[in-house]
Amino acid sequence: MPRSARESESTDVFQPERLKEIIAELGAQLQPIARDPRLKDVRHALTLVDGTLLKGLPVLVQAALSDPRAAKYQAKVRLHTQFDWERAVPIRIDVTEGISRGKADERAVLGKALQSGRCYVEDRGYAKFKLFNDIVAAASSYVCRLRDNSRYEIEQQRPLAAEDVEAGVILDAVVRLGEYEGAKERPDHPLRLVVVKTTPHEKRGGPASNGLLLIATNFLDLPAWIIALIYRYRWTIEVFFRFFKHVLGCRHLLSHDPVGIEIQTYCAIIACMLISLWTGRKPTLRTYEMICHYFAGLAEEDELLAHLAKLQKQDA
Repeated sequence: MPRSARESESTDVFQPERLKEIIAELGAQLQPIARDPRLKDVRHALTLVDGTLLKGLPVLVQAALSDPRAAKYQAKVRLHTQFDWERAVPIRIDVTEGISRGKADERAVLGKALQSGRCYVEDRGYAKFKLFNDIVAAASSYVCRLRDNSRYEIEQQRPLAAEDVEAGVILDAVVRLGEYEGAKERPDHPLRLVVVKTTPHEKRGGPASNGLLLIATNFLDLPAWIIALIYRYRWTIEVFFRFFKHVLGCRHLLSHDPVGIEIQTYCAIIACMLISLWTGRKPTLRTYEMICHYFAGLAEEDELLAHLAKLQKQDA
């Protein structure tokens, strides 16, 4: 789809790489917001990983005119997101085409963006031996859900403590997993499997799972119930996606130029970081609205400061 003259000029003038520099600077100033004393022995920073799709309505309409079946694919991009759990902000978002394939495959994107000292918490779409090896090679760790039908052979079963049983853990073992998508390599480190019994989430047509969470990790020194707790916090990134789309107004693309998409995405990240730095709390709808009202001239400075003071009083 050809860009409009206005869009072409703006994306040629503005450089998204400069926004990355701002994100890095703000990220260095952020202090931990979310804390759980039960995770004090986790030596790496919890980094929740997932992707979400954004739609572009103008492209959707145009594509539908020629091929309705292809419209939904042509009109979407995927935001591959890394979310810092303690600081409650995204630390990196990579933008690709909507279909997860080739260079846009979620595992390939994460594999090129690994950092040391992080615990990558992932859903089953990221389960791949090469990615597990790359994470360990980067001096990081992973807690990743496996597919429900994953096959494994127990090499060393570990005893369950009372806390493990209370958390629903029914198996803790070092295992050998079956093949993943014709994998050409195997894990080059001991792979631990923690199986947690849960209540299956019902979907139309039947349950979405068999009620067992199969969680793979390279952590060998943490209790099984801590591994289960780490994975439980993965839902936090889903809350962020909802905030990103519905509160920050990023449900649809403002531009269909790759540069324009990056600018929109990075500006949203900066907004989250600034709100966190200003309030010392996770961004909320009420705080975001109050700031918008202030910049639009609908709220006075003393009203905004009173709102922030109220937040600080709640934290005291």
